[in-house]
Amino acid sequence: MRLSTLHPALYAARVRELQLERLLADRRHRVPFARTHAETDLPILVIGHRSILRRRLGDTDPRLQETKIVNLRLAAATIDRVVIRPGEVLSFWERVGRPTADRGFVDGLVLRNGGVGTAVGGGLCQLSNLVYWMALHAPLDVVERHHHGFDPFPDHGRVLPFGSGATVFYNYGDLRLRNPTDQPFELRAWVTDRHLCGRISTDRPWPLAYHVEERDHAFHRAADGRIYRDNELWRRAVDRATGQTVELVRITSNHAEVKYAAGELADRRTVAAAAVGQPIGR
Repeated sequence: MRLSTLHPALYAARVRELQLERLLADRRHRVPFARTHAETDLPILVIGHRSILRRRLGDTDPRLQETKIVNLRLAAATIDRVVIRPGEVLSFWERVGRPTADRGFVDGLVLRNGGVGTAVGGGLCQLSNLVYWMALHAPLDVVERHHHGFDPFPDHGRVLPFGSGATVFYNYGDLRLRNPTDQPFELRAWVTDRHLCGRISTDRPWPLAYHVEERDHAFHRAADGRIYRDNELWRRAVDRATGQTVELVRITSNHAEVKYAAGELADRRTVAAAAVGQPIGR
């Protein structure tokens, strides 16, 4: 086990070191960050999506849902209307900045070290999840994305495939998107009473449509009794004019330890009858 996980002071020092390394690396490489803001919306909608703000997450304190919304409103405002011009990189943290109490951020739910906790700015992964999901439906290259190695909550209210999110932790665990095309893409993000909303638009029609597909989803029990969840996510690019698939790419393979009770698995099956190493079901 790493020393930084055994002593809080060592952990904090390591975090500061990683944050400084990221800042210096960005300056050294002169990353062309997206910093232009649109005065009016670009006319062609590429993708729109929304996620519900209040969803049952195991036995976590429901008050953390409300503090999360405070943080999401602040963070969404920093990203709303940013334009990713050709060759530019959108960095989640370069736009949002450090989430501190001085800026109005409050304690929210965070996932780290295989468990659930609280921290100032907690809950912002819902925004990075939204941005990542929309990016998968646009011609943007995902140049940096992270995800948890565990499945913390049952699928109550889940509408997207497992493992389709993007976790962030300031500032060295970032979500970054690059625009490889010759046209601009505008990102919108805002919060309503019930939803976190977003959309990506551009200035002229894009010839391809994108679809994300889940494959080989299953739960497994390991020899030590722990349960794991696996799946693959694929992206299909379809020519809008002909309806023909022009590209099919595996985005990611997910393998995560399940942290909730077996009776709350997505398919409502228990693991009692499952052979070790065999699928429990979908």
